[in-house]
Amino acid sequence: MPQGKLADRVAIVTGGASGIGKATAEQFAAEGARVVIGDLADSAGEKVASAIGGIFLATDVREARQVEALVQLACDKFGRLDVMFNNAGIGISAPLLATTEEDYRNTIRIDLDGVFWGLKFGGKVMVAQKRGSIISTASVAGLIGSPGLSAYNAAKHGVVGLTRNAAIEFGPFGVRVNCICPGVIETPLVMRVFGQLEGARKMLDAMHPLGRMGQPIEIAKAVTFLASDDASFITGHALAIDGGIMAGAFGSNPFADIAGT
Repeated sequence: MPQGKLADRVAIVTGGASGIGKATAEQFAAEGARVVIGDLADSAGEKVASAIGGIFLATDVREARQVEALVQLACDKFGRLDVMFNNAGIGISAPLLATTEEDYRNTIRIDLDGVFWGLKFGGKVMVAQKRGSIISTASVAGLIGSPGLSAYNAAKHGVVGLTRNAAIEFGPFGVRVNCICPGVIETPLVMRVFGQLEGARKMLDAMHPLGRMGQPIEIAKAVTFLASDDASFITGHALAIDGGIMAGAFGSNPFADIAGT
């Protein structure tokens, strides 16, 4: 019999083919969940699902009907849906005045609209069954401004707002809704956006008071906590998992050498 914090639960992970999504799908499975991964057709989603004993459905979260089909697959296969992790996302770095209409609209459609559809269709099932946990990936960029990330910031602030609204609407039905706000996490997406810059790793590490980027597994464990009964009285919360960024200490600490004296 499956054991763990999510034993016998049914969980969907969008953007589950790599990075935070992959780590979370693996962690969910390790905690006993039956996992359904949604990601693009040309992703490694099928491979990841196979490795954890889950199932995969090619899903473009920009398309409402495809997200609905993903939720329907989980319900048809397992009879219910316990956890919905709206994680699929992209990041495009450009100053506001240099952001193209195409890049802006694509970022909003994936990073914000994709979460909306997950909340709508996953929430509909959970409200009817009167239980469930929905977690969405926002960002510290959903809590503060980030120069060069205007479209991304707009989307991630929207995710935080949607989370709070859905928590209020779904709460009376026993459905919890939260979001995570990671700092800079060492994922393929982040390294694609910033990795080409000289000294990128040193710069990204130095943004965090802990002196390093986060790892996907560190985010996955926090998502698993929010999905589990350990977080049974937490809803409407935007959880910063950020190595200290939101403490306000951007950049390196000039007093680091004497901090222990």
